[in-house]
Amino acid sequence: MQSQKPEKLDFNSEYPCPCRRRGRLVPITLTEAFGCDRCQQIFVVEDNGFVLEQLSTTYPYKRAWRWTGSSWQVVHPRLGESYLTVALGIIFVLVIIWLPLALRLASGSSIIAWAMVAVLLAILPALMVWLTYRR
Repeated sequence: MQSQKPEKLDFNSEYPCPCRRRGRLVPITLTEAFGCDRCQQIFVVEDNGFVLEQLSTTYPYKRAWRWTGSSWQVVHPRLGESYLTVALGIIFVLVIIWLPLALRLASGSSIIAWAMVAVLLAILPALMVWLTYRR
């Protein structure tokens, strides 16, 4: 079993691309950086050779990884990266708290309208997670 302890990156070794596109990281000559042969991303080595940071990114924050010897481990995952947790929290609040309250306050034919609003609001976080993880 491989340890989860981060290993120092070696410019003479070959690593898979952390972007999960089946590419290989190739050292860029005369720099402390790697380039992916498949996705064309550039990665800079930081933190004394232990962290690989994505240089050009479309994300509002920089992504970084540590090499564990067999796979990449995300450094400092933020709440914004874990959309699944946020989406499940929103669904929990809607279904457990808001829906029973709305059904109790609604009368007659408006119960169906309140239930449809609750279901639509629960679908929005699910759509958000799907759009995020489909890449």
